[in-house]
Amino acid sequence: MKGKLRIVLIVVGILIVLILIVPFLIPVNQFRPTIEEKASAALGRKVQLGNLSLSLITGSLSADNLSIGDDPKFSSSPFLTAKSFNVGVEILPLIFSKSLNITGVTIDTPQVTLLHNPAGVWNFSSLGGASTKSEAKKSSSGPSAAADLSIAKFVLKNGKIIVGATNSQKRSAYDNLNITASDFSMTSKFPVTVTADLPSGGKFKLEGNAGPIDQADTSLTPLNAKLTISSLNLASTGFLDSSAGLGGILDLDGTLASRGGAAETRGNAKLSKALLVAGGSPASVPVTVDFNTKYDLRKNTGILNQSVLKIGAAAAHLGGTYKTEGEATVVKIKLDAKDMPARDLQAFLPALGINVPKGASLQAGALNADLNISGPTNRLVTTGNVGLFNGKLAGFDLGSKMSAISALTGLKTGSDLNIEKLTSDLRMAPDGIKADNFLAIVPSLGNLTGTGTVDSRNDLDFKMVATLSSSQSAAASSTGGAAGGLGDLLGKVTGGGCKSGLTVPFQIKGTTSDPKFVPDVGGLAADMFKSKLGCLGGSSTAADKSQPNPSNAVDALTGLFKKKKP
Repeated sequence: MKGKLRIVLIVVGILIVLILIVPFLIPVNQFRPTIEEKASAALGRKVQLGNLSLSLITGSLSADNLSIGDDPKFSSSPFLTAKSFNVGVEILPLIFSKSLNITGVTIDTPQVTLLHNPAGVWNFSSLGGASTKSEAKKSSSGPSAAADLSIAKFVLKNGKIIVGATNSQKRSAYDNLNITASDFSMTSKFPVTVTADLPSGGKFKLEGNAGPIDQADTSLTPLNAKLTISSLNLASTGFLDSSAGLGGILDLDGTLASRGGAAETRGNAKLSKALLVAGGSPASVPVTVDFNTKYDLRKNTGILNQSVLKIGAAAAHLGGTYKTEGEATVVKIKLDAKDMPARDLQAFLPALGINVPKGASLQAGALNADLNISGPTNRLVTTGNVGLFNGKLAGFDLGSKMSAISALTGLKTGSDLNIEKLTSDLRMAPDGIKADNFLAIVPSLGNLTGTGTVDSRNDLDFKMVATLSSSQSAAASSTGGAAGGLGDLLGKVTGGGCKSGLTVPFQIKGTTSDPKFVPDVGGLAADMFKSKLGCLGGSSTAADKSQPNPSNAVDALTGLFKKKKP
């Protein structure tokens, strides 16, 4: 029994010695040119390896360093570098027949540099392509080396991707890149999984089937995969202008199907904490988009098919085109919205630099919008028309804000502001908002018209005219106490042949959350005001001369506007 145990121990000892010694007896570095040659032929790039070592325990060859050259049209620096490169091999054929049969490849801690030129072409496009196989053409194996390459398992782990453009020094970094492919072949379909950490804590995952590798342009390789992006900070990607404080957090679930140079992506995207105008603040509610896009990989142009944008129960339809131009993506998108509940939109308005006045809230109304969104994604400009109908701004007493007008009319607008209609032509850009042809019909007051801006600091600058309804003008004539002798003057004004209601010019200053209504009877506003009162004077008839002088009316209103607040 003891003899048998001794024999077993001796055999085990011999095996251990063999495992430790044989790797040093096999000149594995002789396979380095073969591996470099086959890899260079397969990739169309110069591949270089460091010193090779053999492990019988793991059945693998290891290289100290790995370098894969870049397309010389993009850079003279390496496309990929790695600290270690491990090739799984079949041990017995290697020992007895000196033949190299690869079972797997593992690249550890690589750094990959992805560059695109001004035309939107990427440096990885020529991987495996005939256009850059100068190294492979020198090999006797030629193109057949690529066709013969088959790997049971390919693993790239703990990698880092550097993304940039050939005409810019700006670079974005993506860490913890991991790629796993099974039954990898250049000439057939194979399963692949790609994961990576995105800037500012986001995650990326692509899982599906790819191949066969397109020999002319790797970017055209067929792909069917599920795409997941979570917590992507847009301000860190360059799609939005982070220097202007713009951004948002993107989550996306979709599918990607690419074949014949056409890629179709569809799914659902959610943008949280959206900030689209400098001076605004992140929205407290997300916006979601059910999207469907088609992209031409050769022309770098795409179509956004009819997609649905939602904010709460409010929905709008999107459609248009986009194009990659160097570092920028330029879009032309049409947004059409009908009867969007205003109440659901309130929490998103801060992203556009709009805040309802303090203490107020949108409790009712329907919003319509017909907008065109165009320009680079980091400098979008939105133009078009918006309208609010049958709206209610609860907790906002317009009369108290416009105390001078309230004094003129002798009426109170109430603690809630009802808006029959509000329309305006808008231009929204990263530096602010411009409103033209502004019209608001307020039953308790009359019509408000004008134009103005909201700048990047959220400051208001509007020149407005309030046209009081005839009933309010008539009411003013019976409220002498509120405006002193001016009530009698207004009675004569409204009853002296002017059929239209009294107009009062003013400015809106302050911010959207704290608007200030400032009297304006000078300059252009005064001229507008006088023209409305022109029907009271200017005639040489005795009857006309008996009417009040419009300049006196202006003086009277000026004094009223200058009245100190209690």
